Amino acid sequence: MSQNVKETNLQISGMTCAACAVRIEKGLKRLEGVETANVNLALERSNVKYDPEKIKIEDIEKKIKDLGYDVVNEKTEFDITGMTCAACATRIEKGLNKLDGVVKANVNLALERATVEYNSVVLNSGEIIKKVENLGYGAQIKEDAKETSDHRQKEIEKQKGKFIFSAILSFPLLWAMVGHFSFTSFIWVPKMFMNPWVQLALATPIQFFIGKQFYVGAYKALKNKGANMDVLVALGTSAAYFYSLYLSLMSIGGMNHSVELYYETSSILITLIILGKLFEAKAKGRSSEAIKKLMGLQAKTAIVERDGVEQEIPIEDVIVGDMVHIKPGDKIPVDGKVLEGRSAIDESMLTGESVPVDKTVGDEVIGATINKNGFLLIEATKVGRDTALAQIIKVVEEAQGSKAPIQRLADKISGVFVPIVVALAILAFIVWYVWVDPGDFAEALEKLIAVLVIACPCALGLATPTSIMAGSGRAAEYGILFKGGEHLEMTHKISTVVLDKTGTVTNGTPVLTDVVTAQSQVEDEFLSLVGSAEKQSEHPLAQAIVQGIRDKEIPLKVVTEFEAIPGFGIRAIVDGKELLVGTRKLMSKYNVAAEAAYGQMDGLEKVGKTAMLVAIDSRYAGMVAVADTIKETSKSAISRLKDMGIEVIMITGDNKQTARAIAAQVGIEKVIAEVLPEGKADEIKKLQAAGKTVAMVGDGINDAPALAIADIGMAIGTGTDVAMEAADITLIRGDLNSIADAIFMSKKTIRNIKQNLFWALAYNTLGIPVAALGFLAPWLAGAAMAFSSVSVVLNALRLQKVKL
Repeated sequence: MSQNVKETNLQISGMTCAACAVRIEKGLKRLEGVETANVNLALERSNVKYDPEKIKIEDIEKKIKDLGYDVVNEKTEFDITGMTCAACATRIEKGLNKLDGVVKANVNLALERATVEYNSVVLNSGEIIKKVENLGYGAQIKEDAKETSDHRQKEIEKQKGKFIFSAILSFPLLWAMVGHFSFTSFIWVPKMFMNPWVQLALATPIQFFIGKQFYVGAYKALKNKGANMDVLVALGTSAAYFYSLYLSLMSIGGMNHSVELYYETSSILITLIILGKLFEAKAKGRSSEAIKKLMGLQAKTAIVERDGVEQEIPIEDVIVGDMVHIKPGDKIPVDGKVLEGRSAIDESMLTGESVPVDKTVGDEVIGATINKNGFLLIEATKVGRDTALAQIIKVVEEAQGSKAPIQRLADKISGVFVPIVVALAILAFIVWYVWVDPGDFAEALEKLIAVLVIACPCALGLATPTSIMAGSGRAAEYGILFKGGEHLEMTHKISTVVLDKTGTVTNGTPVLTDVVTAQSQVEDEFLSLVGSAEKQSEHPLAQAIVQGIRDKEIPLKVVTEFEAIPGFGIRAIVDGKELLVGTRKLMSKYNVAAEAAYGQMDGLEKVGKTAMLVAIDSRYAGMVAVADTIKETSKSAISRLKDMGIEVIMITGDNKQTARAIAAQVGIEKVIAEVLPEGKADEIKKLQAAGKTVAMVGDGINDAPALAIADIGMAIGTGTDVAMEAADITLIRGDLNSIADAIFMSKKTIRNIKQNLFWALAYNTLGIPVAALGFLAPWLAGAAMAFSSVSVVLNALRLQKVKL
């Protein structure tokens, strides 16, 4: 693969079934410079990786249009300020046209206006404005200029109008059809409705105005040597319509105006298919609710201070370095660092923790979290697509747009399905016309139409992507971010979970846990001296001791001398007294008799704590112990994994004694200790070689190689960006229960996909022979076909109700 690979997402309109998605995919993959192409029918979106030196986005869009589909772009007008001549307009135009996602940009100097057509999946209006500002000019969206980008809503309204129009015209035909049955002969039917020419007048607008989309789609598909649902619908309805037209013409001059016609067959079919499309579009819209919910968390505006003046601006206009004012109760608009103030922040949308987190000068805050009580002045550090929430939305979008390996089966079937169905329909016609009911053209034609219509592969194409969308979206609401459909599928196969210790099983930050004093010591005085001495040290354990003493609100004293002794501890003069804090070796070096405390020290170390002896003026005075405390939920989460039949292993660089002590507290039997960072990946390989499907869970830079090599890498979201980049799943909340939740969600989603695929395939497998044998009227086949697609989508949407 080329090193210079770019990725783009394109919104596509005009797809009707799985065959369409497969054809676009194949067409794009044939283009020189396209590395991979993935088309998602449910999202109506394609993800394309390409070499910009060999191919441009415009070429990719042109190919999609040549295949008979369209690319949905957004067009927005911007008022531009600061232009003085034609060179300015040209400069802005060139700059905008170079932006990734811009299809076409035109700048009009006289009107001081820029019209930009762009891919809203890749780019937003705020980034366009920033580009103009970077070029030295001003820009803002022209009032009432932005066209609506919700093409799905437009499509729903369009299909709704078509259905109402079609239903009104079809009703008299349906009424006339009901009057033909012996068991409904008591129903009065206006004589006019039985007239062939009245039926022709009602059916023609439905066939060629409402049904135009099927003819256009079929023509484009056949022109590109493919076949899709449109081909089946166009063939089936045309056969019924034109045969009825032929019978109508043959009846001219005859006295019998009540000949057997099939106008109602084509009209009701088209009406039902349009109704199915309407339901399907509405259901597909609901399947992306997770993205809408996440986007709804964002603040819409921000109060910034520029040149000493406060102003409220749209969130898109905030730039890195802006001073942002945040009042009590406000949503924090962007990621930033606190410059002034103190407050409690509700971060539950990110961490799941309901208790607000105290923030003061120097602390970082995250966009979309809520400022509870104090005023804050923050400096914007990440804006737009760089914020934590935007990154979460991006991961969810990518997961929903990706393909799970299980979908390849459906794609292969869809690719050959339509030609096979056409052949079966023709075969059914021949069998009925020649052998079953010789010479009865109308009867044979009815069977052909029923087979064509019942076999639409829509349900097959929607089976997997709608489940992936709903499953990954629901998981995201619980803070579990799957990076792709393939990871969502693989997770349910996990047999072994390997947990890093620090920051994963434990909180990752040591705290003061034990204080032991000799009989001659007063605890507060003892801690005041120890805290004062350790305050001078930069060691993490020293900082943990000092923080623990400060939390007890014990005042610290003046230090006149301080010496760090590597490998031993520290020596300091505090308030005129000599303090030694450190190891057994330190006590021995300064001839302090502390042997009596060694047994107690061993006891603390056996339970995973780090103990330090303290001497004051060469006499043993006590000891303090610190430990990386275990997360509250770790024990219950590990127990839950075991109940699911999953083997749990802890891996750490710590010594075996400490590691085993921590593992015993949370119920882990198998421990791999004293492993160097580069050795973690080797341990994962050994487990994989033993035939295990391994998930590695970690939070640090040293976990990244192991996360990357595991079958599934899970990064604790409270950890480093490097770890999250290397992982397949990010667990935002840092709670080990999220591991079991991720596996549970994967199992639920895969079960849902299998249900969808089974019913989609069973529906076609059973439906075609039933139609061919004559047990299914064409209009009933149309209703069943519409219902199959809607039922698959509705089944997938059940995943949005899953409780974790």
